[in-house]
Amino acid sequence: MEKLLKTVLCDRHQSHGAQMMEFGGWYMPLQYSGGILDEHLATRNSAGLFDVSHMGRFVIGGRDALPFLQYLLTNNAQALDIEKSQYTLIPNENGGAVDDAYLYRFKDGEYLLVVNASNREKDWHHLQSHKGRFDDVQMTDKTKELAMLSLQGPLSKDILSSIITAGTLPDPARNALSTVQINGSEIQLARTGYTGEPICFELFIRRKDAGMIWDLLTEKGARPVGLGARDTLRLEAGLPLYGHELGYDPEEKEIPIFASRASRFAVSFSPLKGSFIGRHALAEQFKALKKIMDQDYSLIDHLPRLIMPVAIVAKGVARAGFKVFHQDRHVGYVTSGTMVPFWQSRGTGVSFRLTKEKSLRGICLALLDSNLVKGDELQIEIRNKRTRAVIVPYHMSSKTPPFAKAILWNRL
Repeated sequence: MEKLLKTVLCDRHQSHGAQMMEFGGWYMPLQYSGGILDEHLATRNSAGLFDVSHMGRFVIGGRDALPFLQYLLTNNAQALDIEKSQYTLIPNENGGAVDDAYLYRFKDGEYLLVVNASNREKDWHHLQSHKGRFDDVQMTDKTKELAMLSLQGPLSKDILSSIITAGTLPDPARNALSTVQINGSEIQLARTGYTGEPICFELFIRRKDAGMIWDLLTEKGARPVGLGARDTLRLEAGLPLYGHELGYDPEEKEIPIFASRASRFAVSFSPLKGSFIGRHALAEQFKALKKIMDQDYSLIDHLPRLIMPVAIVAKGVARAGFKVFHQDRHVGYVTSGTMVPFWQSRGTGVSFRLTKEKSLRGICLALLDSNLVKGDELQIEIRNKRTRAVIVPYHMSSKTPPFAKAILWNRL
């Protein structure tokens, strides 16, 4: 096995009692001594701190950077003002995903594209293979030079504000950016994240300063969180993970980009984009989706299955690859699933509060026949037994800031 890459914070993870594992070619913390459930709950109730320096970071510039990105990505990069960011995808001609990504524009003349760790080399070669269509595009892989941290949860703003020595936080809107100073170190901040938390930040830091920033954040109360809880948090938020909700299904069929609820909002057909890779296939998926939403299935062949949130009604834990049935008919597969913890809550609107009571629930995302709808009862095959489940609108809501709210299937 090739030698695993290590982030600059590897020693700190181990000193915090992390259980380390291989992920995407990197040696990363799965969980710390408190465990995945406690890390999940701490993020929802206070602030979780994630080392996400394993993610790929490409800086793209040059006179033709914008047309290059318009051609290679699904979202409308021309809509990005300075100090704005957007979720996007790297599509193929079939309307499937090479990867999903985030595009940041911290300053004029330069873009930062963040991609999945396991796809970094594949994405780099894909982008490079199309660069020859453009006269002036400059690409630099900054993955090993630029560290990346994620601070998520209701106390994140207070913790981050307390250590900034110059500059201000980004505007209080999703995808806003700013640049600040912390003890002489320049930090690029983004109101982005992979947890569904209404208050969320990601930090881009020079490698030599990453340890100092990590220490300051943990001293102020941020809780180190590993990859295990990062996955349960994104699953609860209904966010896709490449290799599960994007890529290929258990039958080795490519999952259309429009099958994923979050990803479909990252596709733009603006005239400003012009032609881009996969545009025709994605337009067909979009037409099919509009009809499916009206329960017209005449174009369902373009979008035969959709990713849907599913709650487990009976006992059992759904795992990726498990078969799903509806009225004894095989209708799809679980793409991601587990038991997630949640805080019980009281009140609504401005009176909403989390309590100190916590529980567990079984949830999953599943790739299901597109003619199924929320409320449909399902059976998931778990250990050769079929367990009751139901399609739900979502597993959580971010509309109760500063807290995220667990949405329980039997209280919808």
